[in-house]
Amino acid sequence: MAQEAIIETPNPETGGGAPDGADDGVRRRDFINIAAVSFAGIGGVAALYPLISQMAPSADVLAESSVEIDIASIQPGQSIKAVFRKQPVFIRNLTPPEMAEARKVSVDSLRDPETLGQRTKPGKENWLITMGVCTHLGCVPLGAAAGEVKGEFGGYFCPCHGSHYDTAARIRKGPAPTNLEVPEYVFNSDTVVKIG
Repeated sequence: MAQEAIIETPNPETGGGAPDGADDGVRRRDFINIAAVSFAGIGGVAALYPLISQMAPSADVLAESSVEIDIASIQPGQSIKAVFRKQPVFIRNLTPPEMAEARKVSVDSLRDPETLGQRTKPGKENWLITMGVCTHLGCVPLGAAAGEVKGEFGGYFCPCHGSHYDTAARIRKGPAPTNLEVPEYVFNSDTVVKIG
């Protein structure tokens, strides 16, 4: 009876020969390493997800991220105060003389140069929508409600430190560095404006 010859193949890791099936051990070890790293990665994502997701805005904040306001009842020369993201918003229906007054001001003479057209929407220049927060230290200016002081320029007056805004809510006198901020808004119809 003839004996079978055993042929050893060289093992690149040990430099010597290895019996048949040694390559399977390397493959199994690689699989275990890949599986362990994948499992650790999935575990890391699972641990971090709650921490990251808690930073997302809550449902009540998302609900306040925009607001729709019916402006049908605001007559020319009137304004209202609304609330947007827990801050006051002034919505003013400018009269033709107020718009003319705002247009005749030289933009070069303004501290924060903007035209009435830049602060309103085309075709809706009579609707001036601004945040009701003075840009100096965050007080709420007067001038939005009936009978309130409108300042020297007929717009808004901040009683905290004496900033005066004109009919386009541009800073004209006092310590405020910039005009009242104009938030993002769109007209959903002729009578409804969506802020935010």
